[in-house]
Amino acid sequence: MNIILVTTLVIAAIGIIVGAGLVATGKKFAVKVDEREVAVRSQLPGNNCGACGYAGCDALAAAIAKGDAPVNACPVGGNPVAKEIGRVMGINAEETERKVAFVACKGSCEVTKNQGNYIGIRDCRAAVMSGISVTDCSYGCLGFGSCVEVCPQEAIVVKDGVAIVNRNRCISCGLCVKTCPRGLISLVPVSKVVQVQCSNHDKGPAVKKICSAGCIGCTLCVKQCEFGAMTFGNNLAKVDSEKCTLCGKCAAKCPAKVITSGTGPV
Repeated sequence: MNIILVTTLVIAAIGIIVGAGLVATGKKFAVKVDEREVAVRSQLPGNNCGACGYAGCDALAAAIAKGDAPVNACPVGGNPVAKEIGRVMGINAEETERKVAFVACKGSCEVTKNQGNYIGIRDCRAAVMSGISVTDCSYGCLGFGSCVEVCPQEAIVVKDGVAIVNRNRCISCGLCVKTCPRGLISLVPVSKVVQVQCSNHDKGPAVKKICSAGCIGCTLCVKQCEFGAMTFGNNLAKVDSEKCTLCGKCAAKCPAKVITSGTGPV
């Protein structure tokens, strides 16, 4: 009986010593947690999409808490999230306009043709890496839907061989922008509906030969714009959204109808 009692007391003593050691070690090496960082993280949507420029929501929360990132750095959360994070940080959040994905291509099956029957992996990135010219236009949308696969909101569909964005569903995470191997997708302010829906940098006659909806470099849009919002360079028209007044005159004048507007396709 004495042996059992002694053994029990020894084990209990060892447990107390080890426990005390763990507590002391925990206090010595404890990582201090910024309460503001925790509060900021609780407001972020948790998409971990990287659209903010950081590795994920945890990294962004840490950066905001340290003052290395603005409170409105999350494009997915938008102004409501920025306002709450600003409240946590004790500052006013500047409102920013929501952005949506824009596909700079109108090369549907009706206006351009495939060079052949591609039987490789149905993925835009794989098709580009293969070095095979799938369509006559080497700048346009391949239509295999790599952007569709990465979109968390199902905001993109491929119709008639070209990607189309549902602006109401888009949360501006930017995953489609990073995925498109031809760089056709960008994030634009939702109100900036006037955009050139083409990415072909070939000269007009060459473009017209392969795509009836491509920019032919006529510069009529540039001449039509009274505010200097339309420019032309590298054989392609471009819109300066800061100068654009959304009058729609450039879109109305474009012979290829490649410029979107508030009254045209968006």
